[in-house]
Amino acid sequence: MKLWNRSDAFKRKLFRRSEAEINGVLPEVRKIISEIKNRGEIALLNYTEKFDGVKMGRDQLRVKEEEKQKAFKSLRDEYINPMKKAAEAIEKYHKRQLPDEWTIEPETGVKAGQALRPLNSVGVYVPGGNAQYPSSVLMSAIPAKVAGVEKIVMCTPPNSDQSVNAATLIAADIAGVDEIYKAGGAQAIGIMANGGKTVPKVDKIVGPGNIYVAAAKKIVSTNVDIDFVAGPSEVLILADSQADPRKIALDLVAQAEHDTYAASVLVTTSEKVARAVQEEVKDVLDDIPRKRTASRALHEYGNIILVRRKQEAIDFANTYAPEHLQIMTKDPEKILDKIKNAGAIFLGPYSPSSAGDFAVGPSHVLPTGGLARRTDGLTVYDFLKLTSVQNITKEGLEKISEVIEKMSELEGLSAHSKSIRERLEG
Repeated sequence: MKLWNRSDAFKRKLFRRSEAEINGVLPEVRKIISEIKNRGEIALLNYTEKFDGVKMGRDQLRVKEEEKQKAFKSLRDEYINPMKKAAEAIEKYHKRQLPDEWTIEPETGVKAGQALRPLNSVGVYVPGGNAQYPSSVLMSAIPAKVAGVEKIVMCTPPNSDQSVNAATLIAADIAGVDEIYKAGGAQAIGIMANGGKTVPKVDKIVGPGNIYVAAAKKIVSTNVDIDFVAGPSEVLILADSQADPRKIALDLVAQAEHDTYAASVLVTTSEKVARAVQEEVKDVLDDIPRKRTASRALHEYGNIILVRRKQEAIDFANTYAPEHLQIMTKDPEKILDKIKNAGAIFLGPYSPSSAGDFAVGPSHVLPTGGLARRTDGLTVYDFLKLTSVQNITKEGLEKISEVIEKMSELEGLSAHSKSIRERLEG
């Protein structure tokens, strides 16, 4: 990790994160998506063999009921019960998000309202292979279920023996996923976006993934809705002289162990804290199994930014627009109102982003790469259509007829005006 370097090249890399890597794989991913679109599951199975080293037939793509039952038998309750508890917290939080249907009457006889309609189908992508991410299943599928989505389809990479990680299958069952398919990477995004003879086409694709998955979502977004192009995970910690360097180091390393492209950044007003964090990071790294991954991420995308004033730190945070923002200052609540851009905000020394990854309730599927400047994380709104409903009586139409006729005249739409006049004259 490095202390603040003010060169333009350094700043460009700092704010770009791993965007360059995502753009770099776009040509390769376009070929994969095109092949999937033209050849469906035949191409999907070929790519599964090529990239995952797993040879399967079309009839083996969908996870069978007996595979789910086997998963439940293979995992102890000490792991299953926390998943259920996490699911309850996620469901409770997202039920509170549900908007209301409503009607207003701006004029007598003129009613306008809002009706809620869920999407028909949603595809959830869950990373897999050597790792397992049951939390991503829960965080992606439960908001869709709460919203009332009719069909939830999930794709996740198979293991070398054609199986899917037990925890992933159990989480899918807990979350109410309807269909699970053994497919990963860009090819999985391609098949959900275009459909095949076995895997259905969906209306929207959500969920995190590597740079190939992010690139694939970017490409298919022209013909299927997506949540956002979620790149590698990131955390920005805003700290003052009161912050505990050890806790900061723990959280920076925790983020870095996700992926070699993960970004872990500290911005602080205290040089003493900055230098202490550097030493603590070395100590934390020596004590984790994923030291190699975390070390590489910290070397490439880890930074310590030293500023003079707290307002500079706040300005930096709003410009960086992080996926996770941890505020570790004396009075974090006082800073909260000044934060404009962040996927999720964590206040105080006992609110690490690790807690939000698993147990609190809000979905951890969050915008990365600065997208928090214009969008938020996954919510029930991502799975709902807010449809307007209008109900007008003859009396009501008379009251607003002049507005309609004059506006239609201004826009040269005479048939609009005619449709009003004839109704009222009849």
